[in-house]
Amino acid sequence: MKRSPMLPDSPPSPSQKPRFRRWRFLMGAALGLGTLAISGTILAGVGMYAHLSANLPSVDALQHYKPPVVSRLYTSDDQLMAELSHERRIYVPIRAIPPLVRNAFIAAEDQNFYSHGGVDPLAMLRAGVTDIVSILTHQGKRPLGASTITQQVAKVMLLNNNSLTIDRKIREALLAMRIEHTLSKDRILEIYLNGIYLGNGAYGVEAAAQTYFNKTLDQLSDAEAAMLASMPKSPSNYNPFLHPKAAMWRRNWVLDRMGETHAIPMDEAQQAKQEPLVPQGQVRFGPLANSEWFAAEVRRQLTSLYSEEQTTEGGLDVHTSLDPHLQQVSTKLLREGLMAYARTHEGWHGAIGRLDSAAMADWQTSMSQQKNPAGMLSTWRLAVVLSSEPGVRVGWVKNHEAHTAALRKTDETWSHRTHPLQTGDLVMIEPQDDGSAALEQIPLVEGATVTLDAHTGRVLALVGGWSFQQSQFNRVTQAQRQPGSSFKPLVYLAAMERDISPSETFEDSPISFGDWKPQNYEHDNWGPTTLHDALRESRNLVTIRVAAHLGMKAVSDMAVRSGMVDNMPPYLPAALGAVETTVLREAGAYAAIANGGHSITPSLIDYIQNPDGTIIWRNQANKRTVTTENGLPVIHDGRPVLASPQSAFQITTMMRDVIARGTGVRAGVGIDRPIAGKTGTSQDYHDAWFAGFSPDTVTVVWIGYDAPRSLGKNETGGHLAGPIWNGIMKAVFATRPRLEFPVPDGVTLAEYDTGRIRAIDAFKTDQIPGASVPLHGFGAGTQALTAADTGADMIPDSETDMPSSAPTGDHSGKPDSLDSGAGTHSTTTPASPTQGQANPAEGGDIGVGGLY
Repeated sequence: MKRSPMLPDSPPSPSQKPRFRRWRFLMGAALGLGTLAISGTILAGVGMYAHLSANLPSVDALQHYKPPVVSRLYTSDDQLMAELSHERRIYVPIRAIPPLVRNAFIAAEDQNFYSHGGVDPLAMLRAGVTDIVSILTHQGKRPLGASTITQQVAKVMLLNNNSLTIDRKIREALLAMRIEHTLSKDRILEIYLNGIYLGNGAYGVEAAAQTYFNKTLDQLSDAEAAMLASMPKSPSNYNPFLHPKAAMWRRNWVLDRMGETHAIPMDEAQQAKQEPLVPQGQVRFGPLANSEWFAAEVRRQLTSLYSEEQTTEGGLDVHTSLDPHLQQVSTKLLREGLMAYARTHEGWHGAIGRLDSAAMADWQTSMSQQKNPAGMLSTWRLAVVLSSEPGVRVGWVKNHEAHTAALRKTDETWSHRTHPLQTGDLVMIEPQDDGSAALEQIPLVEGATVTLDAHTGRVLALVGGWSFQQSQFNRVTQAQRQPGSSFKPLVYLAAMERDISPSETFEDSPISFGDWKPQNYEHDNWGPTTLHDALRESRNLVTIRVAAHLGMKAVSDMAVRSGMVDNMPPYLPAALGAVETTVLREAGAYAAIANGGHSITPSLIDYIQNPDGTIIWRNQANKRTVTTENGLPVIHDGRPVLASPQSAFQITTMMRDVIARGTGVRAGVGIDRPIAGKTGTSQDYHDAWFAGFSPDTVTVVWIGYDAPRSLGKNETGGHLAGPIWNGIMKAVFATRPRLEFPVPDGVTLAEYDTGRIRAIDAFKTDQIPGASVPLHGFGAGTQALTAADTGADMIPDSETDMPSSAPTGDHSGKPDSLDSGAGTHSTTTPASPTQGQANPAEGGDIGVGGLY
């Protein structure tokens, strides 16, 4: 029977229906899980991105990025004097970096630099595959980097993190992409090439070019540019000084990349690979020889103007007043003076070390391992005594070559008096032209000298001691010492300001108050003495009477306004130099006399430029301006007035005779220029000074021990410091025209008889040349000294109670109370020996203050 078409089809088998349902369920579940996984991944990615990007540094800082750049100090003639930096970096704009150098780094570090957006996916894939192979084959290599130049900028400049973690790499990539959206490619490359560390203390390509090849960027060859581009990978491992073979291999690898990227033609790359790798070591530039104290003081002043960070990392160009030739001359003359004194007064100190018999068996090798002592001069050599009989013979090593010589007979005799030389002794010698060797030693005595322009205050030369390497203590600016009689010109200047004539007479006769019995250096008295003669021969008793007549307030005011001291006790001993000052302060005070009565502030810095060349600071002290009035130039002097030009000229004229016929004769030997000056010798010969000037230049020289002690009998400022001053001023005059001290209006030069010599002095309009008029007060003998004048009310009843009355032969190095400090109790305390026991060798009852 046929099936009716109206009848329905047969129902599906029971097994079909569940199968389709399972597939639909599985597909739905898979789709759901996939959606969930994708959503989770997206959410996790967003969360991770938010987490990693939340604390990323701002890219805006790179828009105005200025890396730490070395600051440079220049002398007055624009010689490089010193560099101040923690990192040696010389910033070069991208336009000044040659294409050769730029392309060398791009070829080595990031060949797709100008096409990627901050990260290079292909480089990352290549590095990933290489790293996986390395791990699977257990090669143990450091993971291959895939960082672009932009990523390296992000890492070094912003992240400052070298850890190899996934977290850091992602942050680096994110930051690199931000940088690419903010900065141009050239700006990124400029930051990179100036900021990358390239070994040997060099940051940036310019510093590296100078460090490895002693060249600027535009002087580099293909091979040298490739060498620099090889360094970022590992500055220590590819250092050509330490690992020349590895450095050569890496350089050649970079040259191949340069050829492949068409930075240079392939044949030139192959030719460059044949060049030897010969780095030219450049020692980092330090202070110009013998200018260390000057540079250190400039640095101190810079840190007071700016911060330490800006001083050493701000790329400042600091132009100073230093005269390099005069600095060398001053250093040489001071050292010669100290050596001459030490040879005659300190004797031979003895050997500085010894080699035992085992070391002597190969003394050349032993000596090559010895370090030179601090303070040894560059012309000296560290030597060993090879034999002492019949004559002393020494040996030394220079440039890996052994030398021997016989010691001079005079040096043998000199050393034998205190510490006879023995085989194995280590000594310092200076080879002589005749083949012999001179025995040398570092003096214990110290000294300082400064020279400055009398009108502008610009410091031309400054020597703070024997050797900066031995002691960084600057005795020009830091040592507080008693000026002794070199203080007296300020007392006499105060007298001139009171219209007291140079021919005015004051009593040179004994004076005392209680146990204070000051005397003249010669222990004699001249009776009525003109101020001219009193200053010329440094008469203490006249100076005390002048100060008493003026009142110590006038003297103190003159000393403070001149810059000699900040404050000073109002006691008569201070008029003899019983105060403390520095060499630089005294030079500034003397400049006020030399320039016609204007106080000046000594300065070392002329002007400062920032890295862009803009002047950001200029010395405005001691400024004078010129304007035109009625067609004529008019000088406006902004310097403070210390004294009238007439009074300053009167003192200058008197001080000229100090050198011509007074205590400062040694300072004038062989000089035919107008000069004026004053000797200074402090109590017990602790300090020897000579301070003087020409019409435009002031020089001050000081000699003494750091721990005050006697320099010896009759070792005065004129004897010790005067000859050094003489040599320095001769060097000054060698390059300058002759100048005369200008005679101001209102004074007349006249010759007269002082009672001891025929002298020429300057007299004001109302003064009679050669006359002495009656004065009221102590100067005329009508007023007695009081305790308030002398400060005796603040001292012990007997000088035997004073620490300073101890014998000065004790050279323990401890300063006595006399020299302990201006403004303290001790500086106003008399320091003479017990009453009635004059000791000419130590100044006798000179009392507090100057001797000569």
